[in-house]
Amino acid sequence: MRIQLISPALRSHKGNWVTAERWSRILRRLGHRISISQEYAGESCDLLVALHARKSFASIERFQLEHPRRPLFLTLTGTDLYRDIRFDEDSRQAMRWADRLILLQPLGRDELVPALRDKTRVIRQSAVRTRSRVPKSRRWLDVCVVGHLRPVKDPFRTAAAARLLPGTSRVRVVHAGGALSQEMEKRARVEMAENPRYKWLGDRSRWQVRRLMERSHVMVLSSKLEGGANVVSEALVARLPVISTRISGSIGMLGEDHPGYFEVGDTEALAALMSRCETDSGFLRELERRSRELAPLYDPAREEEVWKDLLAELSRPSPAGAIESSPGFQPGVAWDLNRPRRF
Repeated sequence: MRIQLISPALRSHKGNWVTAERWSRILRRLGHRISISQEYAGESCDLLVALHARKSFASIERFQLEHPRRPLFLTLTGTDLYRDIRFDEDSRQAMRWADRLILLQPLGRDELVPALRDKTRVIRQSAVRTRSRVPKSRRWLDVCVVGHLRPVKDPFRTAAAARLLPGTSRVRVVHAGGALSQEMEKRARVEMAENPRYKWLGDRSRWQVRRLMERSHVMVLSSKLEGGANVVSEALVARLPVISTRISGSIGMLGEDHPGYFEVGDTEALAALMSRCETDSGFLRELERRSRELAPLYDPAREEEVWKDLLAELSRPSPAGAIESSPGFQPGVAWDLNRPRRF
């Protein structure tokens, strides 16, 4: 098949591009021809896979108008699920047009109206465990934060929590992620100057981020919302303990009973969790055990198999009514490469 991936971010370290790039490798291994672009410009393809309902809406709309009987997959991001679909009509229309809605963790279904849930599929984002083993500090408890400096990531929450730790604490915070505005860059530099426990590395390549994770004792995800963060997958595969905000996107990956949650914006609770990691070796081992047990869910072979099954649905009859919101849908009619139809 000729498959076109639409990603709002191209050739960057942003989550959408990381996802698109990984999926392109998977789909090529499955024997398909793949192209990635920011916008659909009328290219000939058998399947369009778009990331982000609102940002990719123009591409989705054009593909729908020009090829109303060809299949369209839409991947819902965190800002789609937990913000845009609540008020943005373009996002809602994109979901109605899509033949499949791809989620990165299962709790995303709870955000959708019942009529859309039948066409959702969950693809957990995989990661490869590196073979190198970088020694961890015995003097410091290194806490890594991986994420661009954007308000939705609440990027300085961990630095603020580190300020609350006692003077005897040996916690230090290392943050990798690009500043997406001059204001954010200035704030990061001021934080470094005033907070001896905080170091901002700026934007880093994927292998540099993985090295940072290997050196760290724990990772903190302080986001206000996430669709299913790549960095959580990478931390789990690396057996790195994870502390996270109690948000749906993380609960869908880590489980409801994960012991390392704190409420969004709760600096004191985050400081207490970091302090506990430093002073309670049993707690840190429990977080590590959780990561180790969850790691198999994010194995690359598993993600590839889910994609294989999803594409196989293109040649199987669909249950009646499963995609009743899609114009042109014909129950029980398989999609044919020679005569493209909605399945």
